[in-house]
Amino acid sequence: MAEITITPRARAGRIRKLLERYPFLPALVIVAALLLLNGVFSPNSLSYRSLTGLFSTYMALILLAIAQTYVVYAGDIDLSAGSILSLVNVAIVVLMERWGGDAGAVLLALALGLLLGLACGLLNGIVVAALRLQAIVATFATSIFFTGFALHILPVAGTPAPAIFWRTYGGRLLGVPFIFYILAVLAIVLLVISRTRLVTQLLAVGDDQQAAYQTGLPVVPIRIRGYLLCGLFSALAAFCITGDTASGDPLVGGKMTLYSVAAVVLGGSALSGGWGTVVGSALGALTIGLINSVVFFMGTPSEWQNFVQGFAILVVLMAGVLAGRRARA
Repeated sequence: MAEITITPRARAGRIRKLLERYPFLPALVIVAALLLLNGVFSPNSLSYRSLTGLFSTYMALILLAIAQTYVVYAGDIDLSAGSILSLVNVAIVVLMERWGGDAGAVLLALALGLLLGLACGLLNGIVVAALRLQAIVATFATSIFFTGFALHILPVAGTPAPAIFWRTYGGRLLGVPFIFYILAVLAIVLLVISRTRLVTQLLAVGDDQQAAYQTGLPVVPIRIRGYLLCGLFSALAAFCITGDTASGDPLVGGKMTLYSVAAVVLGGSALSGGWGTVVGSALGALTIGLINSVVFFMGTPSEWQNFVQGFAILVVLMAGVLAGRRARA
């Protein structure tokens, strides 16, 4: 009977095909390793309650990373995603308070928050795709505009959200934490979006914009739709940050924008466009959250925490990117 041997080239080919189908695999391995590391420093961190709290805390960052992914698909970037989050956050909190804070007021405020997120995404899409301004500069400018608008609506942080809203977000339904219902609905929504032509078109534009145009794809509308999705998911992230903090803060999304970009890269997406998955971006956001947890459980002094977090994210980022590049090469 002939012996079958697998050459290094064949093995590399299999790994490459696996990564082409599942680009988020390196991020999944990193998340698993960080979960184990959290368990070493704090065994309770792997309990059902702790994992529920992890998802509740970082759900906003997960959604913001997903929002960023849809513009990165097309080779663009949105530096205003965190500012959209802040703007929607203060807008819905103020509207909920002004309208009485009952269930009807909450639902109406959330609906208007979604429309506000879409409007911000549309503005970004127009200035970047239609007016052909550089995405990094244009969205930096709109981020300042959105932040200024948020400060106009709520100059000082701390306005509380209605109890019915944050208690629902942090509560249970039929014995199951509400956050898991959010995750289930999110998974269904992302699956539906992935089955549409829009994702394929965004990736095609990001891979080669000129070639996409020559094949007849409407490049400008496609890029605008990417920014619309970014605005929509940024608004959803605002709902989660409001439920987690139970208050409005016009500056809450400031640092989250760069975290969302880092999460996209950690998840295996290419900032040049044409490659990546929203699942990887979600795992990248969890990676950042788990790194923060490890740094805390290690007992790192407060004055060193930012330094250690930044260094750890940089190391994980380099490891993930190099592994992906080597496998694809």
